[in-house]
Amino acid sequence: MGDIKRKKKKYKKPKRPFDKQRIDEENILTQKYGLKNKKEIWKAESEIAKIRRQAKLLIPKSDEERKKFFEKLNKQGFNVKETSDALALTKENWFKRRLQTIIFEKKLVRTIKQARQLIVHKYVLVNGKVVNSPGFMVPLALENKIEVKPQKQKPKKIEKVKETNEKGDEKIEEVKEENQDG
Repeated sequence: MGDIKRKKKKYKKPKRPFDKQRIDEENILTQKYGLKNKKEIWKAESEIAKIRRQAKLLIPKSDEERKKFFEKLNKQGFNVKETSDALALTKENWFKRRLQTIIFEKKLVRTIKQARQLIVHKYVLVNGKVVNSPGFMVPLALENKIEVKPQKQKPKKIEKVKETNEKGDEKIEEVKEENQDG
């Protein structure tokens, strides 16, 4: 019975829930990066805090350990050369590495919200595999292997319309309309 593990939260809520400045800042980020809710911002803050914590712990360690840490961050797509670069990372850096943002920046979609929708509806392939999580962190190695599945065109329905004018002449026009399912 003791084998079941409880899933832990990956973020902490803000200490001051009604801080106007923080709320305005979060609203701007939500709009800019097409986030679903504020929880995604808090998760990013938590992940960045974890990276900073690791960087602080590596300050007294050897150069080899620090290089290994920097290489790991560089593979993830963060441009880190020194400990100060790792400490300077922000949640904006985190959002720029998300699949949703990368698809939008590569101009594979028109809007950031459309990018999210295509990902959730499983139209996005990363390295040939379907990824349906907008928050997927794209490593540099996979950045050029992102593609959007081509969508099937719906067949167009052709309607013939008969019109009679004042003289009684019949005129046939073909009007093309897209099929409307639903």
